[in-house]
Amino acid sequence: MKRWRALLALTAWLLCGLVLNCGLMWGESAAQPVLGSADGTASAHLSLDHLQQYSDLAVTWMQEYLRIDTTNPPGNEMRAVAFYKKILDQEGIENRAFEYSPGRGDLWARIPHDAAVSTPKRPIILLNHMDVVTSDASHWKVPPFSGEIRDGYIWGRGAQDMKDEGLAQLVAMVMLKREKTVLDRDVIFLAVADEEAEGTGTDWFIKNQRELLGNAEFLINEGGENLLENGRVRYVGVDVGEKTTYWLHVVAHGRPGHGSRPIEDSAPNRLVRALDRILAYRTPLRVLPVVEEFLRDMAPYEPPDRAPYYRNIRKAIEEPKFQEEVERDESLNFLLRDTISLTMLGGSEQTNVIPPEAWANLDVRILPGGDPTAVLEALRRVVNDPDVTIEPLNAEFRVANYSPTDNALFAAIREVSGKYFPGTPVVPHITSGYTENQRYRPLGISAYGFNPYTATDEEGNTEHGNDERIRVEEVRRGPLILFDVIAAVAAK
Repeated sequence: MKRWRALLALTAWLLCGLVLNCGLMWGESAAQPVLGSADGTASAHLSLDHLQQYSDLAVTWMQEYLRIDTTNPPGNEMRAVAFYKKILDQEGIENRAFEYSPGRGDLWARIPHDAAVSTPKRPIILLNHMDVVTSDASHWKVPPFSGEIRDGYIWGRGAQDMKDEGLAQLVAMVMLKREKTVLDRDVIFLAVADEEAEGTGTDWFIKNQRELLGNAEFLINEGGENLLENGRVRYVGVDVGEKTTYWLHVVAHGRPGHGSRPIEDSAPNRLVRALDRILAYRTPLRVLPVVEEFLRDMAPYEPPDRAPYYRNIRKAIEEPKFQEEVERDESLNFLLRDTISLTMLGGSEQTNVIPPEAWANLDVRILPGGDPTAVLEALRRVVNDPDVTIEPLNAEFRVANYSPTDNALFAAIREVSGKYFPGTPVVPHITSGYTENQRYRPLGISAYGFNPYTATDEEGNTEHGNDERIRVEEVRRGPLILFDVIAAVAAK
């Protein structure tokens, strides 16, 4: 009797895996636990038990990683380096740690190509950053460094940006090693410090350890977006380019005095009027070829009243009705214009003191090909006040760059994504935020933002916000998707 019960239990478990795998193929897996992978992928050849083990490891390691406080500033990324190094050492994966300043450092690891490959292909790099932005625990439902599982989510700062992707890259490296995957190119894992501030981790590594990049051909980093709507993936967006960061410092000057006697042209009053003009200003609409391709590919999935705009976006931006729609749609607005966000304000340190200066910082993001000088001069004309100055905060303006879509890595992403999410468009995308892809492309590396996880708008918006979290089932599945992409482009 015990034997039959065991067989029935095993049969039920296998059927459960089959059903979940079918759900995966239907593109509905985002709402269910994952025990299987997509047919025709490298992970589909692994046993269900192995897949379960890797998914369990992903959840455990994700919780551990989120509990490491790498808030930048000050960063303290060597704490995360120790986390990664311990696992890589246990798995027998070659790695090196570099502490380039006290408490701050990078970690490099590599799984080499098979020795029998006489002419190996150029390496692929899995890039991630270990630092996270600040968080105010008083505004969170759970402590931001708890790694707590609640309501089907793992909560913690970095769950969306980008400890989740670093974790997926780690698990994929472990899978490659344990499964003895035969590679025809090196797979390099690179975790860097200080991405959220100055980018010193990447800059130091490129300057001092460039040979460890191995003349890489490809790089996978953060930046992609797989939008989940109503339980289905609307699109798989692969970041092929990013907007350029251009921060501006606005300073208003005026006569100081006592707060009990209002001054019409005080510095704070001038600043408020200047900012009001800036926020009312609309930068010109502009269509990049990659955005045109993205919207055209998305047109069949749009409502009938919107699809014609997407099919001919260059004509659409000339229509006032569509221009108003762009301004209301945050997901569309950043694709079609340079954007300006008010992020910081400062003035007096006492309520009853009118200061001689008041200031604000603007986060300006410029589309590739844009001219920062033209943006600056336009804002100065808009403000039109000699007692208000606007100057760049950036020590150096980095010109935006692109990567092509006609190569083996982009084809692998398209192929694997198509198997996990049949019928879902896989499209090139521009991300609203800066990524360090910009720093690696000048080295001759085709760099992409590819995210193996799906997320709803609500979940994605917790990035840099309160209650940052990721669904447990995504943590279980994401590393398998990334492993399949790497195997498709690097396995012999």
